[in-house]
Order: sequence, then C-alpha cells, then structure tokens
Amino acid sequence: MCGITGVYCKNESGNKYLARLNASVHTLGHRGPDYSNEILFDKVGLGHARLSIIDTTKGANQPFTDASGRYHLVFNGEIYNYQALRKELEAGGFSFKTSSDTEVLLAMFIAKGSACLEQLNGFFSFAIFDKDKGEVFLARDRYGIKPLLIYQDDEAILFGSEMKALLAYGIKAELNPASLSLYFQLNYIPDDQSIFQGITKLKPGHFAKITSDGLKVESYYQTPLPDKARNAGDLTYEKAQETLVGVMRSSVNDRLISDVPLGTFLSGGIDSSVITALAAEQTPGLKTFSVGYADEPFFDETQYAELVAKKYNTDHTTFKLTNDDLLNGLTDTLDAIDEPFADSSALAVNILSKRTREHVTVALSGDGADELFSGYNKHVAIYRMKHAGLKERGVKMLSPLWDALPKSRSSSFGNKVRQFERFATAAKLSPKDQYWHLASISKEEEVSTLFSSTFLKRVVDSEISQRKQGLLAAVSKENGINGVLHADVNMVLPGDMLTKVDLMSMSHSLEVRVPFLDHRVVDFAMTLPEEYKINASQKKRIVQDAFRSFLPKELYNRPKHGFEVPLLRWMQGELKDWIVNEVLSMDKIEEQGLLSSIRIKSLLKQLQSSNPGDAHAKVWALVVFQQWFDKTQNSITKTWS
Repeated sequence: MCGITGVYCKNESGNKYLARLNASVHTLGHRGPDYSNEILFDKVGLGHARLSIIDTTKGANQPFTDASGRYHLVFNGEIYNYQALRKELEAGGFSFKTSSDTEVLLAMFIAKGSACLEQLNGFFSFAIFDKDKGEVFLARDRYGIKPLLIYQDDEAILFGSEMKALLAYGIKAELNPASLSLYFQLNYIPDDQSIFQGITKLKPGHFAKITSDGLKVESYYQTPLPDKARNAGDLTYEKAQETLVGVMRSSVNDRLISDVPLGTFLSGGIDSSVITALAAEQTPGLKTFSVGYADEPFFDETQYAELVAKKYNTDHTTFKLTNDDLLNGLTDTLDAIDEPFADSSALAVNILSKRTREHVTVALSGDGADELFSGYNKHVAIYRMKHAGLKERGVKMLSPLWDALPKSRSSSFGNKVRQFERFATAAKLSPKDQYWHLASISKEEEVSTLFSSTFLKRVVDSEISQRKQGLLAAVSKENGINGVLHADVNMVLPGDMLTKVDLMSMSHSLEVRVPFLDHRVVDFAMTLPEEYKINASQKKRIVQDAFRSFLPKELYNRPKHGFEVPLLRWMQGELKDWIVNEVLSMDKIEEQGLLSSIRIKSLLKQLQSSNPGDAHAKVWALVVFQQWFDKTQNSITKTWS
C-alpha cells in the first residue's frame, strides 16, 4: 500500500511540473512512510511513497525497473494472487529477483499488456512507463478501492493517489459547479469527476494510455448488470449459501497474505464478524479491533464484537471513545480530507484507524456487503414501496401529517417522523428518482438556494442531470433491488464508503483490505435474485443465513447503528460558537461570494430549533467545504467574483 504520482509532459513548458515531482511525493508520506523516491526522464517523471507489506526488503522499493531498463512501475495496492501468477510467468521463462507482488505485476504487464488486468485479484492503482515507446499506462482496480486522479492542461498530464499530490505541482483549477451541487446533495462527490474542472478520477475497472496523442481511456471490467435470465437459474437458496461461504472463505484467505502484522476490524455487526470468523480459521490468535462509544451507549456495539472475539479466541482490543475523543479527532479528520467529503462517520473511522495502526499495519474490514447484499434502510424502503401493503399505503397517504410534525434524529419519535416523511415522498416518485431521493441528504432545489446568485449562474442543470442518469443507469422497475444495488456498487462504494476508508486509514499508514469486494464475490452476488438478499423481515438475508452457524445468535435480530456520531448535539453545544462565529461567519461567507448568507442563516436557525430535521448533516457539509476551501484556496481560480 502506497502513494503514487507522476508527470507526462506534452511540451517543454510541461517541464515545470517535473521540477515539482519531489514536492508531490512529499505530500504522500502518510501513505508510504517506509521509503520514497522518484525517477525522471526527458518528459516523464514517476514518484512513489512506500508502505512495506509484502517483501519489505529494499529490493522491492519503487519506482521499480525491470532487468532490461525499459519498463518502470509505481504501484499502490496489493495483488493477492501474485504467487500463482509468478509460477505461471516462471513457466514461461521469466525469472525474479524479489519475492514481491510488485515485480510480478510488472512482469505480467510485460508479458500480456493490458490483458493482464483480467487476471489480477487485488486492489490497485498503478502507472508503468515504457521508455522505448514513450508511453505511460495507468490502471485502477475493478471497484475503485484505490484512488487515481488525473489532471490535464495544454502542457502536461499529471496523476496521483490524492488531490493534494496534484495540487503540489502548483496547478490552479476552477471549481466544478456540477460536482459542488452533487456534493451538497449527497455529502460526497461521485466518480468519475472531482471538485475541480480538469481533474477527473480514472473510473473503476478502467485503464488509460498516455501517448503523444493524449490520454485514451478504456474499460477492462464492468460490474455485471442484473440479468433476469441468469437470476432465474437453478441455483437453490441453500446451494447459493454454500457457494457464498466458499467464495468468501477463498477471498479472506487470499487477503491474509502479509509480511507485517495483520488483524481485522470487528464492529459487532454481521459483516465484520463474518470476516473475522473466516480469518480466525486460518490465523490463531488473530488480532481484532473494535471502537465503542463511552458517552453514547445506544450506539455502542462492542458487547457484540466481544462475543465474536470470545467465540474465536481472538486477541481483541476495544477502543472506548468519549465524545471528547471524537471532538479532538475533528481537526485530524478534516486535515485528511483533500476534497469535500462530509460523511460524518469518517470521524470514527479516522480514530479507529489511528488506534489500530498502533498494533498492526493491515486490517480486513466488512465494507461492501451492504451494497452487494442489500443492507441499508433505503433498500428496505424501496422493497416496501415495491411490495406495498396497508401500512405502506397509509404512510404515503399521511404525507401532509409528516410534513407538519417536527423531525429530528435526536429523539426516537422525531426520527420516526423523519423516516416516514422520506418514505412518503419517495413513494410518489419513479424508481430512479426514488433511489436518488433516498441516497441524498438535500434535494437539488434546496441545494440551488445555497449558492450566491453569481455562482448559481455557473451551475448547469443539464450537466448535473446527465451525470445522475449515468450513475443510475441500472435503476429501473424491471431490475428492482438488484438495479439499486448495482447503482450502490458504482456510485456509493467508490464515492463514499471506499473514499472514506482510504483517506482515513492511509492518513495513518494503515492498509485496509475488503474481502467482500473480491471480484468473484461481486460477480456471484450480481447473479442472485433479489429475494435471496432481502424480504419483508430481513436485510442481507443470504449473508445472515449462510453464516448463521458461524456467529453468536445474539448478533441477529437487532438494529444496525453503524458509525454514528452525535453531530446534532455537538452543533447545538460544543461546536456552536466555532461554526457560527468562525467557519460559517456571515462576514466570511459574504467575502467569499460563493454561498448564500441568507440560506446559511436559515439553516443555522433551523439547527438550533426544536425541528432540526437533517439540518445538522447539511451544516456539516458546509463546514467541511469551508474548511477544505480555506486550506485549498491558493489553488482555486475564483471565477464567480
């Protein structure tokens, strides 16, 4: 696990970027604290910061050059099946000087070119410079677990693992109005665009070639679309459970390979418990880590994690966080965010990663299961809309009542009203609009009121609509829940969940592996009919049933909380003065000229009322954006003032 960066100069003017390659590498030190270096050619530069995981010797340091001196690689990630690939290459005449997956990856590319990607089981972003051809080859893993950003202008093409690595080249960029609008709707920016015009993200499952003709992007993998013909196959539910256990066991075993200490995140939920159970089969004394909330017992699930740890006799560590711990980690979290990202659970993931890194260098997590197998409340809502009974129709008919009643996450009654209101609104919409409504924090029309009149002129509704339609291509009445899950895998995973884990874990030099996102697991999940995944009484049905004998019975039939943090209470208390008088002060907003001071005043007033609704999530998105803007503004071309 590492950080990569690089430059391809289109002309002599681009050489100024080569001179800043070292500065770019320096920004990635948290991703790779063990070694860093760069290599320069006439018009190409590659930089690397290494976190040593497999073959920790200096022979495996990067940039890595083949024996002929023609090919040069910088690589972020792991190739789990590298030992099998190495045997295949050795049978074909290749010899190796290290025991690293890095050398195997480069040999695979030399032997097979872009076709090698179809054989790789892992997560990665990498760049290979072919000195003889003068070309750079870029690739990203199937699901976007590892990031790769690309910047283009008339002088050069730049790439890197993080936004800060690109900004270190001294570029100036314009805000992307459509991205900013989508950010305030979703609280994150969906792939493949970024917060800036001219900076994109290489799509998951894609590779790119940089030549004198420019950048050409191609797909090598796409998440399978729901297929009713395949779903109607003869795989019984019982057989499907057996198959799932088999592919998950294989995936976990593959991800246990490491030359440094390894453990698992163990939240107490089904997903991380499955990973822990399978890992413990192969790893006696497996190290496991949980985070709990000393001041928020309602959200504390550590007692369930400890049941799993006891069952499998793991070396378990529980981090009991106070609200002060979370508040003290606020600055750390905001510093790690290099483009606007307002999923507040990043606070807890950041602290969990920091504490876990004190014990191990690699952790396995349960991420991806919710998106593949239907684990979110929005999946339940959409299922109930599709199979509406008397209760669902009643909630829909009482829409005016839910609109009138106070809504808040801070009380059980207010939260139930909030959920009823969202359900009633979504039930009146088309499948695509249902999904978008339930996936969003703010409506598009609400977001438009956030912008100043001058910036609003730059927001092009057709561009936002086009991006939404691309993200929701598989969502339809015919595809049902499987279409929704396809959208989650292509939008929510790379944009939100995987971005959160990558940024927070790598800020502490911790590698997090995700067994549910082995392509064999994903491809299998996408063949299953929706009734194997969800019904009226059960989310993630097949995961729960397939692993029922593996897990303590207490884990079943209880509410799922996730990494909740008490944002509303903080904003009404400890953070109130900081937000009102500093981050979102009216003087600051008006001087910036980007946001509407009138709308922000209204949100802050709602936040302090008895009917806050989701105001805290909307204000948090504003806080994150303003903090990001302050530290990045020297790189921003202000086109709205």
